[in-house]
Amino acid sequence: MSCKPQCSLNHLPTPCARQSAPFRIPAEFLYLVLLLVEGAPFSNFSSSPGRQQKIGIMVGFKATDVPPTATVKFLGAGTAACIADLITFPLDTAKVRLQIQGEKQGAVRAAASVQYRGVLGTILTMARTEGPRSLYNGLVAGLQRQMSFASVRIGLYDSVKQFYTKGSEHAGIGSRLLAGSTTGALAVAVAQPTDVVKVRFQAQARAGGGQRYQSTVDAYKTIAREEGFRGLWKGTSPNIARNAIVNCAELVTYDLIKDALLKANLMTDDLPCHFTSAFGAGFCTTIIASPVDVVKTRYMNSALGQYSSAGQCALTMLQKEGPRAFYKGTGAWKTGLKVNSLQGDSEPQKSTLCSSV
Repeated sequence: MSCKPQCSLNHLPTPCARQSAPFRIPAEFLYLVLLLVEGAPFSNFSSSPGRQQKIGIMVGFKATDVPPTATVKFLGAGTAACIADLITFPLDTAKVRLQIQGEKQGAVRAAASVQYRGVLGTILTMARTEGPRSLYNGLVAGLQRQMSFASVRIGLYDSVKQFYTKGSEHAGIGSRLLAGSTTGALAVAVAQPTDVVKVRFQAQARAGGGQRYQSTVDAYKTIAREEGFRGLWKGTSPNIARNAIVNCAELVTYDLIKDALLKANLMTDDLPCHFTSAFGAGFCTTIIASPVDVVKTRYMNSALGQYSSAGQCALTMLQKEGPRAFYKGTGAWKTGLKVNSLQGDSEPQKSTLCSSV
């Protein structure tokens, strides 16, 4: 006995017909994943049917004309950021190790006892002395950070942008920068405890038995017990400043590079163009934001009472290690940023996008 749709006033199919409908992955989620992999800044996210149709053709799915819901934005952004973090996490760990290297020594002693040299050298040294698993120290906290940070940063971006533009469809560069900085600050406020735990796990060496924390839960409990709940939000100010700098520098340089490539007819508006623009934006953003990123990492990783403030941390770095200390780990950050543009992180984090980071 076949099951056929029955006509009604609302022209709804029968339950059997609804059950037989094929499962479809939301085009918005696929779009977010592709944006993250290709390295386009999060601010380029759009629910326009034209852009989604292009992505739908690329991945073989038909895009929907229905704007993405808040749930799709939040879950899609967080999941896509986690996927990118899994790929770039060893680079992020290498960046943290390079940034804290020589912290408790003077410039002369630090130069004489360098343990890590370069991004590849750091990764190989860690794999040899601590095992390959050491490259993923803090991964649990890192994924927690991406789910919370990227969800807030990307999921709220469109709404905040519309608030600043008062519903206008054409947002200027100022509105986009302001919206990106606002959502970035909100995301940092929410995800800061996960970032603190992630950085501290990445900084601690498996060799030598000097581990500060035994597990992610133990880290949260220990920090809250020994440093108070304020310790979980340690480094929030430099993290927000870093985020604002990354957002502004990334967005401006990405648009400038992309526009230059298109006007010169060197590329068309597709994946290679976005990738190239993101790579260039990552390089420029790293040069501008690296000093704040190094200070943020060291201050979040510092023991209770080691630095009175982020400013004192920066001054100590300058006095003991010189200006070059502010650019430690730039190779790893730049490479990761290109892939993790949403995060931010990047985060991050990492080069232009990201980072987380």
